[in-house]
Amino acid sequence: MFLACFIWGISAFYYNYISQVPPLEVLSHRTIWTAVFIGVILLARRKLIIIPKEASLRVCFAAIFISINWFFFIYAVQIGKVAQSSLGYYIFPLVAVAFGAIFLGERLSLSQWFAISLAVIAVILLSFGVGEFPYIAISLAITFGLYGLIKKPLTIGPMRSVFWEVVFLLPLALIWLVGTHFFGWQGIVGRDGGFFGSDIKVSIALMFTGILTGVPLILMAFAMERLKLATVGLVQYVNPSLQFLLATLFFMEPVGRVHLIAFSLIWTALGIYSYYSIRQERD
Repeated sequence: MFLACFIWGISAFYYNYISQVPPLEVLSHRTIWTAVFIGVILLARRKLIIIPKEASLRVCFAAIFISINWFFFIYAVQIGKVAQSSLGYYIFPLVAVAFGAIFLGERLSLSQWFAISLAVIAVILLSFGVGEFPYIAISLAITFGLYGLIKKPLTIGPMRSVFWEVVFLLPLALIWLVGTHFFGWQGIVGRDGGFFGSDIKVSIALMFTGILTGVPLILMAFAMERLKLATVGLVQYVNPSLQFLLATLFFMEPVGRVHLIAFSLIWTALGIYSYYSIRQERD
């Protein structure tokens, strides 16, 4: 579990290495090579089953939300906003709790509502204090929250689910790569693409995104079968914590007083949320 979160946390280093490749092109390769990597493993284990029809629509929507989530993370790295990415993954557990109350009718305690309120205050503080709405953080938290909400009833297993999610996205990924290589499509950042095949190091790096995506998912699936949910929830904070450290110590992103106050509110909210989650699970 720790290793999975560690890989996710330092993956910003990797995507920074291929930052010359436009984010939609990186996302397309990540989709394709993740499908190849997980597909080979499932075939080797003889567990590549067809998903039930009633689950296909959920998997399709899950694919949409996880692809948006992946895009915003890659985009955040490329434009130097890893701190916002970190904030998004800190906020996510609180967004998940709020979605459970809104969409699933789950009852929240007063302490949980207080934690969510602190997160909302932190976002408002950042918006006014920095002069920019933290759209990357909010997008990451909401898309990951919706992704988890949609996948909650699925019983086909995490690896098979992720495999079919990227399979649903394969046509879009292939169309985009054809467009970038043969028709000069530039995408959201307005840069020329078509890097695969032009440089051996970049090409290998793009292929490796499948392993970088697949390995933590496999580790996470292995851990989820053996750990309590409260333990999983606590260890998951390793990911955004590492991202925050990378943003401040290695990428030298500006972090002022407003950022520190906002993050302090988030950390306080997560402390309250985690304490009551652990106590509730013990009860």
